[in-house]
Amino acid sequence: MINNKISLIVILCIVAVAVFSTGCGRRGGAMPAMPDPEVSILTVKTERVVLTTELPGRTTAYLVAEVRPQVGGIIQKRSFEEGAEVKEGDVLYQVDPSLYQATYDRMKAELAKAEAKITPLKNKYARHKILIETKAISQQDFDNTVADFNTAEAEVHACKASVETARINLEYTKIVAPISGRIGKSHVTVGALVMANHILPLAVIQKLDPIFVDVTQSSANFLRLKRSVLEGLVKSNNVRGAKVKLSYEDGSPYPLEGIMQFSDITVDQSTGSYTLRIVFPNPENALLPGMYVRAMVEEGIIEDAVLVPHQAVTRNMRGEPATFVMDSADKVATRNLSVDRSIGDKWLVKAGLKAGDRVIIEGVQKIRPGIQVKVVPFKSQETPVIMQAVKN
Repeated sequence: MINNKISLIVILCIVAVAVFSTGCGRRGGAMPAMPDPEVSILTVKTERVVLTTELPGRTTAYLVAEVRPQVGGIIQKRSFEEGAEVKEGDVLYQVDPSLYQATYDRMKAELAKAEAKITPLKNKYARHKILIETKAISQQDFDNTVADFNTAEAEVHACKASVETARINLEYTKIVAPISGRIGKSHVTVGALVMANHILPLAVIQKLDPIFVDVTQSSANFLRLKRSVLEGLVKSNNVRGAKVKLSYEDGSPYPLEGIMQFSDITVDQSTGSYTLRIVFPNPENALLPGMYVRAMVEEGIIEDAVLVPHQAVTRNMRGEPATFVMDSADKVATRNLSVDRSIGDKWLVKAGLKAGDRVIIEGVQKIRPGIQVKVVPFKSQETPVIMQAVKN
């Protein structure tokens, strides 16, 4: 048993010596050098970028008019179809005019009576004016004549005003459309009694072409953009008159562009946002009041923007954006970045990179700062960049 163990030890020693001798027999005894890791780089170039942001909003009618009666009476006729287009001045309802016609006729008769009374008083006034100059009548008689004439003349003016009031009330028995647009449902029927101070409108007319879109933007984004403009990073875009694109609630695009009309000057205290109003053409009435939409609003322009692909930006130990770059000796270095927002599949870089820098796009898993690398061409597929701003 002991002899078997000794024999096994001897055999293992012989094998170890043979393996050692074979290793020492290789050229120089050195391990082969590892090849440099391959990376793909992209040379940074500046480009002109129009900054836009996507904002939620609601559509609002361009004009809204409530049809209300200005005189009371019984509705005799309705002259429109619910949901139809009406023009300004079209007769919508007819109130029973008989009472107002009678009042108008009576006021005209009162005017004729007053004009008949003033004729002799006018002649008397003309005669007494001559007689008072020759002292043929007393001053008291002349004063009485003047007072009677002025009273009769005032009565004529009062009767004319009454006639005009009666005529206006008679015209008001025809309830007409105050604006052109689409009329909604009627809240009264023929035979209903309406009053001048009717609480519920008889109908509502809305002008839908063009149409307003009211969107909200946070005041924080406004302050961020304002600082960028003051620092010279962004060229201010005139808010009023800026072109705006629109998409429906389901994401499909609206085919026509809108124009920014104004931005509100007051921030809502409860939401910290303010309102932007945009005007869109709506010839087919595809947009209806109250619809939820999303608007692409132009904020500003950067003439020399630096954009890098998303895949080139990582995060350091502190969670800050960073990227790997190639220095002049083809060695790897790190750069901390300040990014503003995502534009399409790229980051908009505010600081940390400049034109001409070589950013490593592919192969970042195999590298570390300071090592030598081998550069291979980066093959990218150019895709259209959608200038949609996403808050970083």
